[in-house]
Amino acid sequence: MTKTSSKKAKASAEASTVTRLLQRQIMPVDRELDAIALYVDLEEIKLDASKYEVGGNRSAKDLNNAAIRQSTSTGRAVHPDQLLSRTAFRIPAGERVSFGSYFNAFPASYWRRWTVVSDVTLTLVVKGSGATVVVNKSTSDGRSQKVDAATVEGDSQTLTFDLSLKPFVDGGWYWYDVAAGTTDAVVESAEWTAEVPADRAEHGTIDMAITTMNRPDFCAKLLGQLGTEEVLPYLDTVFVMEQGSKTQLVRDSEFFPDAEKGLQGRLRVIEQGNLGGSGGYARGQLESVRKGTATYTLLMDDDVECEPEGIIRAVTFGDLCRRPTLVGGHMFSLYAKSRLHSFGEIVQPWRFWWQTPLDGYSDWDLSARNIRSSRWLHKRVDVDFNGWYMCLIPRQVIEEIGLSLPLFIKWDDSEYGLRAKEAGYPTVTFPGAAVWHIPWGDKNDAVDWQAYFHLRNRFIAALLHSPYPKGGRLIRESLNHQIAHLVSMQYSTAELRLRALEDVLAGPEALHGMLAGKLTEINTFRKQFTDAQLHTDRDDLPPVKRTKPPRKGKDVVEVPGRLSSLISAGVAPIRHAVKPPRDLSRDYPEAEIRAMDAKWWKLASYDSAVVSMNDGSSTALYKRDLGAFRDLMKRTLALHERYRREWPALAQRYRAALGDITSPESWEQTFRPWTETDQESGS
Repeated sequence: MTKTSSKKAKASAEASTVTRLLQRQIMPVDRELDAIALYVDLEEIKLDASKYEVGGNRSAKDLNNAAIRQSTSTGRAVHPDQLLSRTAFRIPAGERVSFGSYFNAFPASYWRRWTVVSDVTLTLVVKGSGATVVVNKSTSDGRSQKVDAATVEGDSQTLTFDLSLKPFVDGGWYWYDVAAGTTDAVVESAEWTAEVPADRAEHGTIDMAITTMNRPDFCAKLLGQLGTEEVLPYLDTVFVMEQGSKTQLVRDSEFFPDAEKGLQGRLRVIEQGNLGGSGGYARGQLESVRKGTATYTLLMDDDVECEPEGIIRAVTFGDLCRRPTLVGGHMFSLYAKSRLHSFGEIVQPWRFWWQTPLDGYSDWDLSARNIRSSRWLHKRVDVDFNGWYMCLIPRQVIEEIGLSLPLFIKWDDSEYGLRAKEAGYPTVTFPGAAVWHIPWGDKNDAVDWQAYFHLRNRFIAALLHSPYPKGGRLIRESLNHQIAHLVSMQYSTAELRLRALEDVLAGPEALHGMLAGKLTEINTFRKQFTDAQLHTDRDDLPPVKRTKPPRKGKDVVEVPGRLSSLISAGVAPIRHAVKPPRDLSRDYPEAEIRAMDAKWWKLASYDSAVVSMNDGSSTALYKRDLGAFRDLMKRTLALHERYRREWPALAQRYRAALGDITSPESWEQTFRPWTETDQESGS
């Protein structure tokens, strides 16, 4: 090729690209300081040790894990007057601040792996003569490296840095630190931009699908967070699937009128029966597909606070992905806003259980140890799914693989991620897009009515997607958990789990029919058991009395080792199946046990106990029943053996029916009682 033709080709290529804003510097909405550690980082870097540097023995790794969780916070605090606007931050003279934080560091490895972007430009507007800006990057194992630096000349200067994404195959971030000179410095703005193909110049739009039930104020406040000048251009329609009682509707919230006005005609509230999260989200997916005008459907819980900028970032990232991609946000605690729930989740295939990858951590406090000091946060985390507290799904994907499974709650999001992955559509849990949500640990969902949905839907998802014969370890693990509930005197939970397994055997054709009535059915059923009868007043239950005092005055307090646990697991079922309960335990509980201590190996030693619930609001009386234990154990063993025999045929049956039960047509039949009402009323 001649020099002339080469120049023409280069000019043509440049003409076919446009500049897009990928990310901008932001500060907390309304200058809220509770989450400030997610926006700026005041600590020094104190990188933890690599797991490959601590030796191969277990004790060395345990010590390293403990060290990794130690706080590196300097105790420095951000003052409200430093937050000048949504994008501007003031740094006092002589001080240094890093923007290597969750919302302001640039997740280079995610852009490198999943998008068409290969180079980025960082542009800062900084006031304050003598202020220094240092651009840094990290390797996938967390080591920081200086990339470039510049000093502000004059009162204000625009600084530009051209940066390549080439070195970020396995992980790593870009960020900038700013040190003020002899006068205060102000970072007026910082923007990360890239040249992208011209056909990707326009941003996509979203239909938001929010499922709500009896949280009118929470939901209305969330709607109010969406009606901002920045977010509105990205919104096509906001669907709120109202499934609450007539006395707790979102429309009746005092915050609703302002929220509706702020959304400028984009809001549509749809009332239907309580079909759970999957029924609500499926309705949003269906409405979005039928309307066909938005690029994406964004699923979001009603009991969250969102960072509005995260919505824009998720859309931008989705627009520039190489292939249609589900883009999820992270979840932080609503009560401790710098606490990260998980940096990404997978479905462990052998156990078929959702979890944080083993080389990551859950419940991580970024105010105690921020990104720059946390080696593990620099690895790119590749996920199987993202929770539907915030998940962006391209409409194209929904049209191809269908809507949510009719599961009511639990496993609908993880199953959908696995289904999309098998169809060639990845999920990315994207740093910088997040919501604040009520933590999972504050719920009783392992033992209350939700236990039914946990087990039933886990088995259904495994039948559809497990790569192992007979679901890997799933059947054995289910049996172990069932026995643990039985020796814990949690008979209502054990009964619900058996019902769940029986309903799976009824086949996929029954799932839609169960949606509307199953919750009422199982709640009515479980109330006959004392362990499901909750008491807000402890004095409603008898006082503690024991036939004998604890041996040597010691109660069960120590966490048993592996050998002791194995012995207990073998002995406890025999005791509960053979030995009659102590007489006094029929009228008086033998102990009071806190929710945090209510483990199977502790509960198994009692014949009755008052046990508090995880949410701290109530207690229940657990009583050992010899006849119930024997009956439940017999049915448990028979049912799990049946699964071992019938798994291959049952899996084939579910997989053959998947396309039909997730189709818009099947869901339209399920929604018909409410869509017909809408038509009759003219809405």
